[in-house]
Amino acid sequence: MDLRVIEKGDAELTIEIAGEDHTFMNGLKGSLLETEGVAAASYDMNPEQSGGQTEPVLTIKTEDGTDPLDALQSAAEQMGDELRSFADAFEAAA
Repeated sequence: MDLRVIEKGDAELTIEIAGEDHTFMNGLKGSLLETEGVAAASYDMNPEQSGGQTEPVLTIKTEDGTDPLDALQSAAEQMGDELRSFADAFEAAA
């Protein structure tokens, strides 16, 4: 997974996440939307409407002084915790 920051401000972050698809991006977006201080999270990966873009671009907007990089880290950690919990439950059921 390759990450490239496109734009970073005090309350907004736009980052390209190369090599990922809708499955990962939807999970990350959902986790971001549940993260305290995140006002909006969306991604775009439609090449025909994005000037030839093929890699997903994630945009995070925060409020109340929340740093968007901190919000991204929290959301990624939460997503990882949920996936580990699912894997543990799956193993226990098998």
